[in-house]
Amino acid sequence: MKHALTALFLAAAMLLAACGSGQPAAQPTTAPAAQPTTAPAAQPTTAPAAQQVTIRIWHQWDGAYLTAIEQAFRDYEAANPNVKIDLSKPEDVSNALNVAIPAGEGPDIIGWANDQIGQQALVGNIVALNDYGITEDFLRSTYEPAAVNGVIWQGKIWALPETQEGIALIYNKAVVGDMKLPSSLDELLQMAKDFRAANPDKTLVCNQGFGGSDAYHVAPIYFGYGVPSYVDDEGKVYVNTPEMIKGGEWLAEMSKVSFSEQSYDICKAALAEGKAAMWWTGPWAIAGIEQDGVDYGILPLGKPFVGIKTLMLTRNAVERGNAEVALDIMKYFTSAEVQAKLALTNKTVPAATAALQNPEVAALPTLAGFGAALNLGVPMANTPFASAQWGPVGDASVAIWTGSQSPADALAAAAQAIEAAIMQMK
Repeated sequence: MKHALTALFLAAAMLLAACGSGQPAAQPTTAPAAQPTTAPAAQPTTAPAAQQVTIRIWHQWDGAYLTAIEQAFRDYEAANPNVKIDLSKPEDVSNALNVAIPAGEGPDIIGWANDQIGQQALVGNIVALNDYGITEDFLRSTYEPAAVNGVIWQGKIWALPETQEGIALIYNKAVVGDMKLPSSLDELLQMAKDFRAANPDKTLVCNQGFGGSDAYHVAPIYFGYGVPSYVDDEGKVYVNTPEMIKGGEWLAEMSKVSFSEQSYDICKAALAEGKAAMWWTGPWAIAGIEQDGVDYGILPLGKPFVGIKTLMLTRNAVERGNAEVALDIMKYFTSAEVQAKLALTNKTVPAATAALQNPEVAALPTLAGFGAALNLGVPMANTPFASAQWGPVGDASVAIWTGSQSPADALAAAAQAIEAAIMQMK
Protein backbone atom coordinates (compact mmCIF):
# COMPACT_ATOMS: atom_id res chain seq x y z
CA MET A 1 0.00 0.00 0.00
CA LYS A 2 2.85 2.34 0.86
CA HIS A 3 4.53 1.77 -2.49
CA ALA A 4 1.25 2.47 -4.26
CA LEU A 5 0.79 5.65 -2.28
CA THR A 6 4.35 6.70 -3.05
CA ALA A 7 3.75 6.15 -6.74
CA LEU A 8 0.56 8.19 -6.50
CA PHE A 9 2.38 11.11 -4.90
CA LEU A 10 5.18 10.91 -7.46
CA ALA A 11 2.73 10.89 -10.33
CA ALA A 12 0.85 13.85 -8.91
CA ALA A 13 4.05 15.78 -8.34
CA MET A 14 5.33 15.20 -11.84
CA LEU A 15 2.27 16.90 -13.27
CA LEU A 16 3.30 20.14 -11.58
CA ALA A 17 5.55 22.68 -13.26
CA ALA A 18 9.25 22.00 -12.79
CA CYS A 19 10.96 24.32 -10.35
CA GLY A 20 14.34 25.65 -11.53
CA SER A 21 17.30 25.77 -9.20
CA GLY A 22 18.69 29.04 -10.48
CA GLN A 23 21.92 27.34 -11.48
CA PRO A 24 23.09 27.78 -15.07
CA ALA A 25 22.57 24.79 -17.31
CA ALA A 26 25.66 22.61 -17.39
CA GLN A 27 26.99 21.18 -20.61
CA PRO A 28 25.73 17.64 -21.14
CA THR A 29 27.96 15.06 -19.53
CA THR A 30 28.40 11.81 -21.38
CA ALA A 31 28.91 9.23 -18.69
CA PRO A 32 31.94 7.06 -19.45
CA ALA A 33 31.48 3.35 -19.61
CA ALA A 34 32.35 1.68 -16.36
CA GLN A 35 35.95 0.45 -16.32
CA PRO A 36 37.50 -2.19 -14.10
CA THR A 37 39.39 -0.73 -11.20
CA THR A 38 41.99 -2.02 -8.82
CA ALA A 39 41.07 0.45 -6.11
CA PRO A 40 40.76 -1.10 -2.66
CA ALA A 41 37.22 -2.28 -2.06
CA ALA A 42 35.29 -0.06 0.33
CA GLN A 43 34.51 -1.66 3.65
CA PRO A 44 30.86 -1.01 4.49
CA THR A 45 30.22 -0.33 8.12
CA THR A 46 27.71 -2.31 10.12
CA ALA A 47 24.45 -0.41 10.36
CA PRO A 48 23.56 0.58 13.90
CA ALA A 49 20.06 -0.88 13.76
CA ALA A 50 19.34 -4.60 14.17
CA GLN A 51 15.76 -4.66 12.91
CA GLN A 52 14.91 -4.87 9.22
CA VAL A 53 14.76 -1.41 7.66
CA THR A 54 14.33 0.01 4.17
CA ILE A 55 16.06 3.29 3.39
CA ARG A 56 14.66 5.17 0.43
CA ILE A 57 16.97 7.41 -1.60
CA TRP A 58 15.74 9.86 -4.23
CA HIS A 59 18.62 10.82 -6.50
CA GLN A 60 19.79 12.41 -9.76
CA TRP A 61 22.28 9.75 -10.93
CA ASP A 62 21.84 8.05 -14.30
CA GLY A 63 23.64 6.29 -17.15
CA ALA A 64 26.80 4.34 -16.54
CA TYR A 65 27.39 6.42 -13.41
CA LEU A 66 24.39 4.80 -11.76
CA THR A 67 25.62 1.28 -12.45
CA ALA A 68 28.71 1.73 -10.28
CA ILE A 69 26.76 3.65 -7.64
CA GLU A 70 24.15 0.91 -7.38
CA GLN A 71 26.93 -1.59 -6.78
CA ALA A 72 28.28 0.52 -3.93
CA PHE A 73 24.89 0.40 -2.23
CA ARG A 74 24.59 -3.35 -2.88
CA ASP A 75 27.93 -3.75 -1.10
CA TYR A 76 26.49 -1.92 1.90
CA GLU A 77 23.45 -4.19 1.91
CA ALA A 78 25.68 -7.26 1.77
CA ALA A 79 27.51 -6.09 4.88
CA ASN A 80 24.23 -5.12 6.56
CA PRO A 81 21.61 -7.80 5.76
CA ASN A 82 19.00 -6.00 7.87
CA VAL A 83 19.13 -2.93 5.57
CA LYS A 84 17.55 -2.58 2.14
CA ILE A 85 18.30 0.50 0.04
CA ASP A 86 15.63 1.58 -2.43
CA LEU A 87 16.80 3.97 -5.19
CA SER A 88 14.35 6.16 -7.13
CA LYS A 89 14.84 9.04 -9.59
CA PRO A 90 11.78 11.32 -9.78
CA GLU A 91 11.60 13.46 -12.90
CA ASP A 92 10.63 16.54 -10.90
CA VAL A 93 12.22 15.95 -7.53
CA SER A 94 11.42 19.41 -6.10
CA ASN A 95 7.67 19.11 -6.56
CA ALA A 96 7.72 15.42 -5.70
CA LEU A 97 9.35 16.21 -2.35
CA ASN A 98 6.90 18.98 -1.57
CA VAL A 99 4.01 16.55 -2.07
CA ALA A 100 5.48 13.41 -0.53
CA ILE A 101 7.35 14.63 2.56
CA PRO A 102 4.40 16.35 4.30
CA ALA A 103 2.45 13.11 3.78
CA GLY A 104 5.25 11.00 5.28
CA GLU A 105 5.83 9.29 1.93
CA GLY A 106 9.11 10.95 0.96
CA PRO A 107 12.63 9.50 0.92
CA ASP A 108 14.99 9.11 3.84
CA ILE A 109 17.91 10.53 1.86
CA ILE A 110 18.00 13.00 -1.03
CA GLY A 111 20.93 12.86 -3.45
CA TRP A 112 20.98 16.36 -4.93
CA ALA A 113 23.13 19.41 -5.71
CA ASN A 114 24.19 21.66 -2.85
CA ASP A 115 22.49 24.70 -4.39
CA GLN A 116 19.18 23.19 -3.26
CA ILE A 117 20.08 23.17 0.43
CA GLY A 118 18.69 26.56 1.46
CA GLN A 119 15.34 26.07 -0.20
CA GLN A 120 14.91 22.52 1.11
CA ALA A 121 15.85 23.61 4.62
CA LEU A 122 13.44 26.54 4.53
CA VAL A 123 10.46 24.35 3.66
CA GLY A 124 11.49 21.76 6.26
CA ASN A 125 12.22 18.88 3.89
CA ILE A 126 15.73 18.28 5.26
CA VAL A 127 17.23 18.40 8.74
CA ALA A 128 20.53 19.79 10.02
CA LEU A 129 23.16 17.12 10.65
CA ASN A 130 24.66 18.90 13.68
CA ASP A 131 21.99 17.22 15.82
CA TYR A 132 23.22 13.80 14.69
CA GLY A 133 26.90 14.04 15.55
CA ILE A 134 28.25 15.67 12.38
CA THR A 135 30.63 18.51 13.23
CA GLU A 136 32.59 21.06 11.21
CA ASP A 137 35.78 19.45 12.50
CA PHE A 138 34.68 16.17 10.94
CA LEU A 139 33.78 17.89 7.66
CA ARG A 140 37.01 19.86 7.36
CA SER A 141 39.15 16.83 8.17
CA THR A 142 37.31 14.65 5.65
CA TYR A 143 36.26 16.72 2.62
CA GLU A 144 37.66 19.38 0.29
CA PRO A 145 37.32 23.08 1.26
CA ALA A 146 34.66 24.12 -1.29
CA ALA A 147 32.67 20.95 -0.61
CA VAL A 148 32.64 21.71 3.11
CA ASN A 149 31.61 25.33 2.67
CA GLY A 150 28.96 24.32 0.17
CA VAL A 151 27.00 22.16 2.64
CA ILE A 152 26.94 24.75 5.45
CA TRP A 153 24.01 27.17 5.42
CA GLN A 154 22.98 29.59 8.16
CA GLY A 155 25.76 28.16 10.34
CA LYS A 156 24.47 24.57 10.22
CA ILE A 157 25.47 21.46 8.28
CA TRP A 158 22.77 20.22 5.91
CA ALA A 159 24.41 17.51 3.82
CA LEU A 160 27.48 15.37 3.23
CA PRO A 161 29.33 16.01 -0.05
CA GLU A 162 30.10 13.19 -2.49
CA THR A 163 31.52 14.68 -5.70
CA GLN A 164 32.51 18.07 -7.12
CA GLU A 165 32.39 19.68 -10.55
CA GLY A 166 33.69 22.94 -12.00
CA ILE A 167 35.91 24.42 -14.68
CA ALA A 168 39.64 24.76 -15.26
CA LEU A 169 41.91 25.87 -18.09
CA ILE A 170 42.47 23.00 -20.51
CA TYR A 171 45.41 23.74 -22.79
CA ASN A 172 46.57 22.26 -26.08
CA LYS A 173 50.17 21.24 -25.46
CA ALA A 174 51.04 21.50 -29.16
CA VAL A 175 49.93 25.16 -29.26
CA VAL A 176 51.31 26.21 -25.89
CA GLY A 177 54.64 24.60 -26.71
CA ASP A 178 57.43 25.79 -24.46
CA MET A 179 55.57 28.87 -23.21
CA LYS A 180 55.70 29.26 -19.44
CA LEU A 181 52.25 28.57 -18.02
CA PRO A 182 50.79 31.47 -16.03
CA SER A 183 50.40 31.29 -12.27
CA SER A 184 48.04 34.25 -11.88
CA LEU A 185 45.23 35.99 -13.73
CA ASP A 186 47.49 38.99 -14.37
CA GLU A 187 50.08 36.72 -15.97
CA LEU A 188 47.39 35.03 -18.06
CA LEU A 189 46.18 38.41 -19.38
CA GLN A 190 49.69 39.52 -20.34
CA MET A 191 50.33 36.15 -21.95
CA ALA A 192 47.09 36.56 -23.95
CA LYS A 193 48.21 39.97 -25.19
CA ASP A 194 51.61 38.64 -26.25
CA PHE A 195 50.06 35.58 -27.91
CA ARG A 196 47.59 37.68 -29.91
CA ALA A 197 50.35 40.03 -31.05
CA ALA A 198 52.28 37.03 -32.39
CA ASN A 199 49.16 35.26 -33.74
CA PRO A 200 46.58 37.85 -34.94
CA ASP A 201 44.07 35.18 -36.03
CA LYS A 202 44.24 33.19 -32.79
CA THR A 203 43.41 33.66 -29.12
CA LEU A 204 45.11 32.33 -26.03
CA VAL A 205 41.93 31.62 -24.08
CA CYS A 206 38.45 30.64 -25.24
CA ASN A 207 35.56 30.73 -22.74
CA GLN A 208 31.87 30.56 -23.55
CA GLY A 209 31.30 33.14 -20.83
CA PHE A 210 33.37 35.71 -22.75
CA GLY A 211 30.77 37.90 -24.43
CA GLY A 212 27.85 35.82 -23.22
CA SER A 213 25.42 36.37 -20.35
CA ASP A 214 27.06 33.65 -18.29
CA ALA A 215 27.93 34.36 -14.65
CA TYR A 216 29.12 30.78 -14.19
CA HIS A 217 31.94 30.61 -16.74
CA VAL A 218 33.38 34.03 -15.84
CA ALA A 219 33.31 33.31 -12.09
CA PRO A 220 36.99 32.19 -11.94
CA ILE A 221 38.00 35.74 -12.87
CA TYR A 222 35.78 37.59 -10.40
CA PHE A 223 36.40 35.15 -7.56
CA GLY A 224 40.09 34.98 -8.46
CA TYR A 225 40.40 38.66 -7.61
CA GLY A 226 38.96 38.09 -4.14
CA VAL A 227 35.18 38.22 -4.52
CA PRO A 228 33.91 35.74 -1.87
CA SER A 229 30.63 35.07 -3.72
CA TYR A 230 28.12 37.10 -5.72
CA VAL A 231 25.63 36.96 -2.82
CA ASP A 232 25.86 35.34 0.62
CA ASP A 233 23.46 33.57 2.99
CA GLU A 234 22.24 36.82 4.47
CA GLY A 235 21.54 38.41 1.10
CA LYS A 236 24.62 40.61 1.12
CA VAL A 237 25.74 41.37 -2.45
CA TYR A 238 29.43 41.50 -3.39
CA VAL A 239 29.03 42.60 -7.00
CA ASN A 240 29.74 46.33 -6.66
CA THR A 241 33.10 45.93 -4.91
CA PRO A 242 36.71 46.87 -5.77
CA GLU A 243 37.53 43.17 -6.24
CA MET A 244 34.62 42.62 -8.63
CA ILE A 245 35.50 45.76 -10.59
CA LYS A 246 39.08 44.53 -10.93
CA GLY A 247 37.72 41.31 -12.43
CA GLY A 248 35.58 43.41 -14.78
CA GLU A 249 38.60 45.41 -15.87
CA TRP A 250 40.39 42.12 -16.63
CA LEU A 251 37.46 41.07 -18.85
CA ALA A 252 37.52 44.41 -20.65
CA GLU A 253 41.21 43.99 -21.44
CA MET A 254 40.84 40.34 -22.47
CA SER A 255 38.08 41.30 -24.91
CA LYS A 256 40.64 43.25 -26.96
CA VAL A 257 42.71 40.13 -27.68
CA SER A 258 40.01 37.50 -27.96
CA PHE A 259 37.39 36.20 -30.39
CA SER A 260 34.32 38.41 -30.78
CA GLU A 261 32.04 35.36 -30.48
CA GLN A 262 32.58 32.37 -28.19
CA SER A 263 30.47 29.34 -27.36
CA TYR A 264 30.96 25.74 -26.27
CA ASP A 265 31.17 24.51 -29.87
CA ILE A 266 33.36 27.40 -31.06
CA CYS A 267 35.82 26.84 -28.21
CA LYS A 268 35.90 23.07 -28.73
CA ALA A 269 36.71 23.48 -32.42
CA ALA A 270 39.25 26.25 -31.78
CA LEU A 271 41.17 24.14 -29.27
CA ALA A 272 41.24 21.16 -31.64
CA GLU A 273 42.30 23.30 -34.62
CA GLY A 274 44.98 25.17 -32.71
CA LYS A 275 43.18 28.51 -33.02
CA ALA A 276 42.86 28.70 -29.22
CA ALA A 277 45.63 27.58 -26.93
CA MET A 278 43.33 27.14 -23.92
CA TRP A 279 39.68 26.44 -23.18
CA TRP A 280 38.09 27.31 -19.83
CA THR A 281 35.66 24.44 -19.38
CA GLY A 282 34.71 21.44 -17.25
CA PRO A 283 35.04 17.65 -17.12
CA TRP A 284 32.02 17.29 -19.41
CA ALA A 285 34.24 18.46 -22.31
CA ILE A 286 37.02 15.92 -21.81
CA ALA A 287 35.48 13.10 -23.87
CA GLY A 288 35.13 15.40 -26.89
CA ILE A 289 38.63 16.79 -26.49
CA GLU A 290 40.06 13.28 -26.43
CA GLN A 291 37.98 12.30 -29.46
CA ASP A 292 39.50 15.29 -31.27
CA GLY A 293 42.93 13.87 -30.56
CA VAL A 294 44.15 16.88 -28.56
CA ASP A 295 47.17 16.30 -26.32
CA TYR A 296 46.02 18.40 -23.38
CA GLY A 297 46.94 19.50 -19.89
CA ILE A 298 44.82 21.03 -17.13
CA LEU A 299 45.81 24.26 -15.42
CA PRO A 300 44.13 25.42 -12.17
CA LEU A 301 43.77 29.21 -12.29
CA GLY A 302 41.46 31.70 -10.63
CA LYS A 303 38.66 30.40 -8.44
CA PRO A 304 35.86 28.55 -10.23
CA PHE A 305 32.35 27.92 -9.04
CA VAL A 306 32.23 24.43 -7.53
CA GLY A 307 29.01 22.47 -7.90
CA ILE A 308 28.72 19.79 -5.23
CA LYS A 309 26.62 16.66 -5.32
CA THR A 310 25.47 15.78 -1.83
CA LEU A 311 23.37 13.49 0.32
CA MET A 312 20.78 15.17 2.56
CA LEU A 313 18.87 13.66 5.49
CA THR A 314 15.10 14.19 5.34
CA ARG A 315 12.51 14.95 7.96
CA ASN A 316 10.76 11.70 7.02
CA ALA A 317 13.86 9.71 8.02
CA VAL A 318 13.69 11.26 11.47
CA GLU A 319 9.95 10.68 11.78
CA ARG A 320 10.35 6.99 10.83
CA GLY A 321 13.21 6.43 13.26
CA ASN A 322 15.57 5.82 10.31
CA ALA A 323 17.93 8.76 10.87
CA GLU A 324 20.76 6.75 12.43
CA VAL A 325 20.84 4.12 9.69
CA ALA A 326 20.38 6.71 6.93
CA LEU A 327 23.26 8.80 8.23
CA ASP A 328 25.46 5.71 8.41
CA ILE A 329 24.72 5.09 4.72
CA MET A 330 25.50 8.74 3.91
CA LYS A 331 28.86 8.54 5.69
CA TYR A 332 29.64 5.24 3.97
CA PHE A 333 28.80 6.50 0.47
CA THR A 334 30.75 9.76 0.84
CA SER A 335 33.74 8.01 2.40
CA ALA A 336 37.18 8.09 0.79
CA GLU A 337 37.10 4.34 0.11
CA VAL A 338 33.82 4.37 -1.80
CA GLN A 339 34.49 7.64 -3.61
CA ALA A 340 37.98 6.58 -4.73
CA LYS A 341 36.49 3.45 -6.26
CA LEU A 342 33.73 5.44 -7.97
CA ALA A 343 36.23 8.04 -9.19
CA LEU A 344 38.25 5.38 -10.97
CA THR A 345 35.14 3.89 -12.53
CA ASN A 346 33.05 6.99 -13.28
CA LYS A 347 35.89 9.53 -13.63
CA THR A 348 34.17 11.85 -11.15
CA VAL A 349 36.07 14.24 -8.87
CA PRO A 350 35.55 13.11 -5.27
CA ALA A 351 34.75 15.52 -2.46
CA ALA A 352 36.63 13.35 0.07
CA THR A 353 40.20 14.61 0.36
CA ALA A 354 41.68 11.17 0.99
CA ALA A 355 39.97 9.90 -2.17
CA LEU A 356 41.65 12.62 -4.23
CA GLN A 357 44.95 11.69 -2.61
CA ASN A 358 44.48 7.99 -3.35
CA PRO A 359 47.53 7.08 -5.49
CA GLU A 360 45.42 5.58 -8.29
CA VAL A 361 43.11 8.61 -8.41
CA ALA A 362 46.01 11.07 -8.23
CA ALA A 363 47.68 9.24 -11.13
CA LEU A 364 44.81 10.18 -13.47
CA PRO A 365 45.70 13.61 -14.95
CA THR A 366 42.08 14.68 -15.49
CA LEU A 367 40.97 13.93 -11.93
CA ALA A 368 44.14 15.38 -10.44
CA GLY A 369 43.90 18.53 -12.59
CA PHE A 370 40.27 19.27 -11.88
CA GLY A 371 40.73 18.29 -8.24
CA ALA A 372 43.46 20.93 -7.90
CA ALA A 373 41.31 23.55 -9.64
CA LEU A 374 38.26 22.87 -7.47
CA ASN A 375 40.38 22.93 -4.32
CA LEU A 376 40.78 26.67 -5.00
CA GLY A 377 37.12 27.24 -5.84
CA VAL A 378 34.02 28.85 -4.38
CA PRO A 379 31.03 26.58 -3.72
CA MET A 380 27.86 27.07 -5.69
CA ALA A 381 25.71 29.26 -3.47
CA ASN A 382 23.20 27.24 -1.46
CA THR A 383 21.05 30.20 -0.42
CA PRO A 384 17.68 30.86 -2.08
CA PHE A 385 18.96 34.41 -2.68
CA ALA A 386 21.34 33.00 -5.30
CA SER A 387 18.57 32.90 -7.89
CA ALA A 388 18.87 36.69 -8.12
CA GLN A 389 22.53 36.67 -9.20
CA TRP A 390 22.65 34.96 -12.59
CA GLY A 391 20.96 37.43 -14.94
CA PRO A 392 22.43 40.67 -13.55
CA VAL A 393 26.01 39.38 -13.31
CA GLY A 394 25.76 37.78 -16.75
CA ASP A 395 24.34 40.92 -18.35
CA ALA A 396 26.96 43.13 -16.68
CA SER A 397 29.70 40.87 -18.01
CA VAL A 398 28.30 41.23 -21.55
CA ALA A 399 28.23 45.03 -21.19
CA ILE A 400 31.84 45.00 -19.99
CA TRP A 401 32.99 42.68 -22.77
CA THR A 402 31.33 44.70 -25.53
CA GLY A 403 32.40 48.03 -24.03
CA SER A 404 28.84 49.36 -23.80
CA GLN A 405 29.44 50.13 -20.11
CA SER A 406 32.49 50.57 -17.94
CA PRO A 407 33.13 47.79 -15.41
CA ALA A 408 32.21 50.10 -12.53
CA ASP A 409 28.93 51.22 -14.11
CA ALA A 410 27.90 47.75 -15.29
CA LEU A 411 28.56 46.15 -11.92
CA ALA A 412 26.87 48.95 -9.97
CA ALA A 413 23.73 48.37 -12.05
CA ALA A 414 24.00 44.60 -11.52
CA ALA A 415 24.32 45.01 -7.76
CA GLN A 416 21.26 47.25 -7.69
CA ALA A 417 19.23 44.69 -9.65
CA ILE A 418 20.29 41.82 -7.37
CA GLU A 419 19.54 43.80 -4.21
CA ALA A 420 16.09 44.73 -5.52
CA ALA A 421 15.32 41.07 -6.27
CA ILE A 422 16.51 40.00 -2.82
CA MET A 423 14.34 42.64 -1.14
CA GLN A 424 11.31 41.09 -2.83
CA MET A 425 12.34 37.62 -1.59
CA LYS A 426 12.65 38.87 1.98
